[in-house]
Amino acid sequence: MAGGARDERSVADKLFAIADAFAAGEELTLSEVAARARLPLSTAHRLLGEWVEWGGLVRGDDGRYRLGMKLWRLGVRQPTARRLRSAALPYLEDLLESTREHVHLAVRDGLGAVYLERLSGRDAVPVISEVGSRLPLHATGVGLVLLAHAGEDVLHEVLASNPRKYLPNTLTEERELRIRLAEIRSLGLSQAVEELTRGAFSVAAPVRDASGEVVAAVSIIAHVERRGEPQFALGVRMAARGISTALGWRP
Repeated sequence: MAGGARDERSVADKLFAIADAFAAGEELTLSEVAARARLPLSTAHRLLGEWVEWGGLVRGDDGRYRLGMKLWRLGVRQPTARRLRSAALPYLEDLLESTREHVHLAVRDGLGAVYLERLSGRDAVPVISEVGSRLPLHATGVGLVLLAHAGEDVLHEVLASNPRKYLPNTLTEERELRIRLAEIRSLGLSQAVEELTRGAFSVAAPVRDASGEVVAAVSIIAHVERRGEPQFALGVRMAARGISTALGWRP
């Protein structure tokens, strides 16, 4: 703690502080977690070990930590998540059948997009997303859709987090992000080329609930050579509309 002050937080508070460090969906080093949770390195290392042992976090071969499947499973068991996934699955299966590429359903959690479902064709382009993974809003098709329909405060938080430029096409500057988000709101669609994964492009659209609020995003990720094929945008729009209707939305 600053100035040598004693940390009066309970062990539970410190564990939750570590969980909060992953709000942006990033993979973090021990030092980064300790800094965000305001913990000494030794304490952070010990508590991270407990999270990993329980299954809430995963430690990669490079020593970086990321959210684990156990936390995701707890979240997906919530009634809202179960209902959303159940409503979406028939439309996701139709998208998979027509494209044979990756099909995603994701929701926003803090500054990250959490993937509730991923269906994949056998020859789909390699991607890093998987069920339960959490990726930054600014660098994914579903994330940009969710960010476009989040509050201004969320965009401010993304910009303040020093968003990572994964590839040359990744948007990180405020002006370019604002232009893209306005386009997404206007078109009802996000189209991105090699912003997170080389050789891939994505098309994503918002999913709304009965109140009209955007609660999720659905996307296709395909080989970049197929980006001119019109069925991707049409299919994603139809899937998003179908899921929204199943959730009670009426245009």
